[in-house]
Amino acid sequence: MCPPATSPAAFATDMFQKLQAFSFFIGRVWALAKPYFASNEKWKARGLLLAIVALNLALVYMAVLFNDWNKLFYDALQEKNADVFWTQLGRFSYLAFAFIVIAVYRFYLTQLLEMRWRAWMTAHYLQRWLTGHAFYRMELARFSSPEATSSMPDNPDQRIAEDINQFTALSISLSMGLLNSVVTLASFVGILWGLSGGFAVSVAGSEFNIPGFMVWMALLYCAAGSAISHWIGRPQIALNFVQQKVEADFRHHLVRMREYSESIALDKGEGVEEQQLGSRFDRVLANYLQLLKAQKNLVWFTSFFGQAAVVFPFVVAAPRFFSGAIQLGELMQISSAFGQVQGALSWFVDNYSSLATWRATTDRLTSFDGALGAKDPQSATVQSAPLDSTALDAGPLTVSLPNGVALLAHAALHAHAGERVLLQGPSGSGKSTLFRTLAGIWPFSRGAVQLPADAMFIPQRPYFPNGALRDALAYPEQPERYTDTQLAQALERALLHSLATDLDRSDAWGQKLSGGEQQRLAMARVFLKQPQWVFADEATSALDTATEATLYQRLVDMVAARGGALVSIAHRPGVASFHTKAWIFTEQAAGGDARFTLEEKRL
Repeated sequence: MCPPATSPAAFATDMFQKLQAFSFFIGRVWALAKPYFASNEKWKARGLLLAIVALNLALVYMAVLFNDWNKLFYDALQEKNADVFWTQLGRFSYLAFAFIVIAVYRFYLTQLLEMRWRAWMTAHYLQRWLTGHAFYRMELARFSSPEATSSMPDNPDQRIAEDINQFTALSISLSMGLLNSVVTLASFVGILWGLSGGFAVSVAGSEFNIPGFMVWMALLYCAAGSAISHWIGRPQIALNFVQQKVEADFRHHLVRMREYSESIALDKGEGVEEQQLGSRFDRVLANYLQLLKAQKNLVWFTSFFGQAAVVFPFVVAAPRFFSGAIQLGELMQISSAFGQVQGALSWFVDNYSSLATWRATTDRLTSFDGALGAKDPQSATVQSAPLDSTALDAGPLTVSLPNGVALLAHAALHAHAGERVLLQGPSGSGKSTLFRTLAGIWPFSRGAVQLPADAMFIPQRPYFPNGALRDALAYPEQPERYTDTQLAQALERALLHSLATDLDRSDAWGQKLSGGEQQRLAMARVFLKQPQWVFADEATSALDTATEATLYQRLVDMVAARGGALVSIAHRPGVASFHTKAWIFTEQAAGGDARFTLEEKRL
């Protein structure tokens, strides 16, 4: 039983929806492309683009000249006219030289524009990703709820490193290819119309003459090919999108394994990691196999389509050639013109795989761009106090988890210069989250925070860039701000005497140093920069008691000398002796505004 035919109204609605979707997609492409061509590099960008367009038009003009040359050259062969043969051979040499020069500079300028555009977009998105802690907010948002996990863009590193590269390269190559096709079609359709002559068709005893028959055949041939290509190749769009995601997930896990190599080795987790990596790579292969099958189906058709196009004009024009109506040169000219028109009309068929990749890349970049442009949830308003401020004031402050559960509600915090405050409470109560709120990076909080301007936070897991030790010590500042003597003294104060002579040694310090050494290196940063206020989050948890006491005493002495204060999170009882008061997280009964209240106690 045949499926019911689509009604004209349903067909019109479907076409309208497809046109809307296409228009929306082009709008997204324009939104990604426009900023570069309107940036401070706009004149260089527009100049390069105009030069590339001019060179593409010049290549089309060269194709017209070669088409004209075909007729003269092959007619000379058929007529055995040696003088015309050698003349046209000489003409071919300078036509070929001009073609080569134009092709080389078109390639060079196209690659130069791609490079400049990619460099600008990479810098642009890096700046947006790193501004306002967007990189941190996006990671938090991805794991705040199942809905956010599926909607937030994954692997921003791949979006910046690979998707931008693909977007710029494909946008230029596809747009220039389309321009070439349009101009080629406009240039050769008239030539083919004039060469193809009429075609007589008898219908019910009446004879009709179809002018420009070869043009109509090329249109029909390519329209059918484009429709079939879209039907066969459409699944590649979604498969390309998924392929980029699973490839990035696999690489990300490899990087994490390298970063945590020591922990994995100590846990003897090689078997689990092999299984995890294997399962991720299986997803890569499974999706790639589907993509490969989809591409194979398209290659079957495009190969047949391309090969048939080689002989198609000869088959159609053969009767006129054998009847003597046209000569060999004109037949070759018809074949060349038909090839140019068919090639122009077949742009969609020939570039379908690239179009599918471009569509997937554009979708991924658009979602990344949207996430970067999304407004933050209501967050704590962090106001930098005047440089002579000597107090921390926060409140009323509400601190929540990403899932919306309130940890603290309407809390008020006050600390003055000379005080040393210890945050206490059960694990998971939100002490580190409160620190993040005070630092101004936690987006799931409301209220106002006034923080002394000269403040420094020591996180539980300090970050050290790979490279020279002086870079890791001065981070995020440039090491040139400090003398070697200052750097060495900071290391010695943090009980890292053995590293004081290794300032220029390059290494992966986050993996090279033990947990205790990393915490001491983080302390060395504090001693180097001498802030007035220090916020330490379990900053000595990996140290022995004696070392911890020594470093805490030096912290206390430093902030006292600087006229500041110390705020700590710590579980060890010995740390309490270095503080004058405590903020204690106390769990509330069910039904309260938040899970905890914050109480103050003198020590």
